[in-house]
Amino acid sequence: MTSIEAYLSGERLYGDDLTIEQIASWYEDEREGYAHLVERYGWAETEGRYAYHPVNVLYGYRYLPKDATFARALGLGSATGDEFLPILSRIGSIDILEPSEQLKRTELQGVRLHYYKPSVDGTMPFPDDYFQLQTCFSTLHHIPNVSYVMGELHRCLAPGGFLLIREPVHSMGDWRYPRPMLTKHERGIPLGFFRQRIAQLGFTVVRESLCLTMNSFLQRTVGKWLPRSLTEYNAYVYVDMVLSRLTAFNLHYHPKNLWQRIAPQSVFYVLQKNN
Repeated sequence: MTSIEAYLSGERLYGDDLTIEQIASWYEDEREGYAHLVERYGWAETEGRYAYHPVNVLYGYRYLPKDATFARALGLGSATGDEFLPILSRIGSIDILEPSEQLKRTELQGVRLHYYKPSVDGTMPFPDDYFQLQTCFSTLHHIPNVSYVMGELHRCLAPGGFLLIREPVHSMGDWRYPRPMLTKHERGIPLGFFRQRIAQLGFTVVRESLCLTMNSFLQRTVGKWLPRSLTEYNAYVYVDMVLSRLTAFNLHYHPKNLWQRIAPQSVFYVLQKNN
């Protein structure tokens, strides 16, 4: 199997084995990549219009202990921090690792947001066992050295703390060529890669859920006629949950035909660091 075939098959993760110079180039390409897409396509990034609250609640937040509070939370690539709104009353302070200068705000409904620039090599500027909650929603697929960054998330998470991950698990097309509505380097993370790395790090898997079946296609076709993104509708998210369970068997990292595209596009993890 050639190198590119190994990446497209999902056997290896493209970008996870780059030199520091290659990582730096990738980082610079992606630094404002999403902000430029927001500006170009008019995607909502204002408070209250975050498009994935129903998804994050259904697959993530509802599996956190009901009486738990989180003194310190970390958002990896969380931009304006809106993803924390459903559980904001249970969080003391929020730190955000965010490369963009455009997608920031000083506070979120009274909770101060503290921003940090990610380092090029992925090392995080926080002590060991520091956070009780971490979120990483649609961020890792923009990052080259995912294995190392996941290790840093584990290091900074307190024993008993929770890490929530939502990421695409399909290739998102051939990243060697320009793709509409995508940044230069983003590519999905193979499900097998996640399972292996999570086991290596010693996380407990509270929940693994496949979701968002054919979401990109449905958003371009059905969703374009609606005033909000499909994932903002609770009914759509619940229907998708059933559909994703039924089509999970058909997941292919790099689908080659229409039939192979009838499958979940993302995975949602609720992970807990062992005591």
